[in-house]
Amino acid sequence: MQQKYIFIKKPVLDSLCKKRYPLGRQSTRALCEATFGTREVLDMAILVSGGAGYIGSHTCIELLNAGYDVVVADNYYNASPVVLDRVKQITGKDFRFYQADMTKHEDVEKIFTECPDIDAVIQFAAYKAVGESVSKPIEYYYNNLNCTLVILDVMRHHNCHNFVFSSSATVYGDPASVPITEDFPVGATTNPYGTTKAFTERILTDCCHADPELNVALLRYFNPIGAHPSGLIGEDPNGIPNNLMPYIAKVAVGKLEKVHVFGNDYPTPDGTGVRDYIHVVDLAKGHVNAVEKVTSSTGVNIYNLGTGIGYSVLDIVKAFEAANGIKIPYVIKPRRAGDIAICYANPGKAKRELGWEAKYDLERMCKDSWNFTKKSLGLE
Repeated sequence: MQQKYIFIKKPVLDSLCKKRYPLGRQSTRALCEATFGTREVLDMAILVSGGAGYIGSHTCIELLNAGYDVVVADNYYNASPVVLDRVKQITGKDFRFYQADMTKHEDVEKIFTECPDIDAVIQFAAYKAVGESVSKPIEYYYNNLNCTLVILDVMRHHNCHNFVFSSSATVYGDPASVPITEDFPVGATTNPYGTTKAFTERILTDCCHADPELNVALLRYFNPIGAHPSGLIGEDPNGIPNNLMPYIAKVAVGKLEKVHVFGNDYPTPDGTGVRDYIHVVDLAKGHVNAVEKVTSSTGVNIYNLGTGIGYSVLDIVKAFEAANGIKIPYVIKPRRAGDIAICYANPGKAKRELGWEAKYDLERMCKDSWNFTKKSLGLE
């Protein structure tokens, strides 16, 4: 007789055990026999594609802390194996890891074949620099679209139907007004990076229409900064940073001379670009909520993950100075290709439907970023 299996999320399993066995958790088999007859339960695992990256690694921590089994896949294109060691150190938990190129069918197939308990995917793997995408559109379209297409193709052959996509506010292009809600028009993007996100959203939407079993959460997040409060992981890109906060940090330690502020002639209070900066830990926790959503609903669900507050580039520079007592020199440069003036979220839908909202303020973002930089360089 063929053995049948059902998959239950570990937090749910733990909750059931606690309710049924108040004196302590019994064996999984005992719980299954009592609750589901003679069938066995395998804990549900989450595949985190690009899990060694900045947002991915922080999300792994939150998933592990929430009781999920995690499978991490990364090719270390813009990350380091040390990060995953520190994730284990922070959580005290182990997880499976595959060094894999998610654009290669054989790499992704190997993961799903060897990990039949994968029941959901969080897809972070992508090139992510707005400015670089303008000069390297072929590389961005090839990598970012194929990562998702290959994963989706393999998923459907392994009975996996839950997908959380790391999208971006760049899909809104240059919005007509702010704050931005999820029903704003998308697709009029200003750079290839944003276009890859918009194209991927459309691919996922079309796949949901074709496959009623497929459940997708599109997380459009704004500008993550900060680092884990432990100071053990944070944003540490290879080479010269493309994002603002790691650039500020490198100036603070003397590795770079000045922060380059691209444009001071935007229609904003101080002329510099305004963005919705969100603490990476808040953002990571949003992914845990999104996993719960896709495993309990159908179709496509879209959420802005932001604070709802816009800060200019110079606001961030001054906040970093005030939070950490360090002077940050900067120089005004011409506008950067693909940038827009103002972009910040209305995150109300995420609060209503996911029960999620950002908790950390700008001072905490700046302090945690500096704490990570100091620890990573052995300055304390």
